[in-house]
Amino acid sequence: MLGFIALLLVVWLALAVIGAVVEGLFWLVVIAAVLFLATAAYGWTKRNTRV
Repeated sequence: MLGFIALLLVVWLALAVIGAVVEGLFWLVVIAAVLFLATAAYGWTKRNTRV
């Protein structure tokens, strides 16, 4: 499960970089940043609640 979350984090980071590089895709940076933070928070809570 944590491997999948790490994969999602890499995908969101790649989308943010693509959005920053390609002119006119600032909305992609914003969406990727929000998804990155949400995925990181979800992974952090799952990591801390492991039994």
